[in-house]
Amino acid sequence: MSKEEFEKLEHEKYVLEKKLTAAKHKEKRLQSELKRLTRGERTHRLCTRAGMLETFLRKPTVLTDDDVMELLTFIFHSEAVQKKLNLLIENRENELTTDGS
Repeated sequence: MSKEEFEKLEHEKYVLEKKLTAAKHKEKRLQSELKRLTRGERTHRLCTRAGMLETFLRKPTVLTDDDVMELLTFIFHSEAVQKKLNLLIENRENELTTDGS
């Protein structure tokens, strides 16, 4: 292998390493953006559902977090509630697989 060929290969290696580094940085930026978007969706969902819950509590400011947790635990231990929850989940999953296929 001549010196020129060797230098050409070294230069190609350098260029490819730079491209690899740039691609890794781009991947990290995209992963961060995905996390930010997912976090925003989760925050929106939590706020919306907490608001829904508060519409059913007569005096939400009087109740503690422990009180609300106790109430939810009581409600969700009901067999009827578990059946309804399972049915809702099953229906949504069926819709997702039907829409996605």
